[in-house]
Amino acid sequence: MTLTGTTRREPARPASDAPQVPNVSRRQRRSPLASIALHATLITASVIAVFPVLWVLLTSLKPASYATTTDFFKDPTFENYTGLLRDTPFLTWFGNSLIIAGCTTLLGVFVAATTGYAVSRFRFPGKRGLMWTLLITQMFPVAVLIVPIYNIMAGLGLLNRSAGLVITYLTIAVPFCAWMMKGFFDTIPRELDESGQVDGLGPFGAFWRLILPLAKPGLAVTAFYSFITAWGEVAYASAFMVGDENLTLAGGLQKFVNQYGAQWGPMTAASVLIAVPAGLVFLFAQRHLVTGMSAGAVKG
Repeated sequence: MTLTGTTRREPARPASDAPQVPNVSRRQRRSPLASIALHATLITASVIAVFPVLWVLLTSLKPASYATTTDFFKDPTFENYTGLLRDTPFLTWFGNSLIIAGCTTLLGVFVAATTGYAVSRFRFPGKRGLMWTLLITQMFPVAVLIVPIYNIMAGLGLLNRSAGLVITYLTIAVPFCAWMMKGFFDTIPRELDESGQVDGLGPFGAFWRLILPLAKPGLAVTAFYSFITAWGEVAYASAFMVGDENLTLAGGLQKFVNQYGAQWGPMTAASVLIAVPAGLVFLFAQRHLVTGMSAGAVKG
């Protein structure tokens, strides 16, 4: 039997089923004026960052008569590139730099990784002194170190040799990278080393087969830093190497500048070509850079 004249009430909703008011994001709360100011700041910063690189690239495509003018794109030509490769020993300088940077990268990664692992995992006499030594060596500028390192290399007969520059660059890259790798290895549980020892692995076996594959971000940062240190360094390369057949790119670029002026066309073309390998290395390592640098900074 149905009752008329009565209204049926819906049961009360529990508080959890009540419709939720969506949170207004910070971007939605930003006023139009603040949004305009933010975008204008970002655009200005991007233009300032990109302008020098764009200017070098455009200057490398200008004829020599327009190299110092303010025309952005005037009679574009590749004469600067063809003349650089044909009339100068640029390819020799490029090869020397590639060999030195490659050896520095390989040795730097190996030495920094093994040093960082040893300092992170083992206790041995002089450990604290070694850590302080690695840290203190980063405090000295190039101007202070160049003379004593020059004398050492001269005594060892390594002046004007690629091996001398590789050793010199390792003294710059390895201390920083070893500290960073030590911090990265501190974030990897020691239980992995213990499980490797249970399976019959020694310290080096556990490091090589278990720990090193997990340290790819740190290794990528180490490789990138070592390569850039050797690829773009000027002071040591200019002081230790003489002769066109032994110069690196840093020393070779100085050939385009003398007391009477500068050859802007070949120099800017060389600068563009020099930036290509560094850009390729960065693209290869970029996905590991942020992870590796942040992980290495967690513990000291």
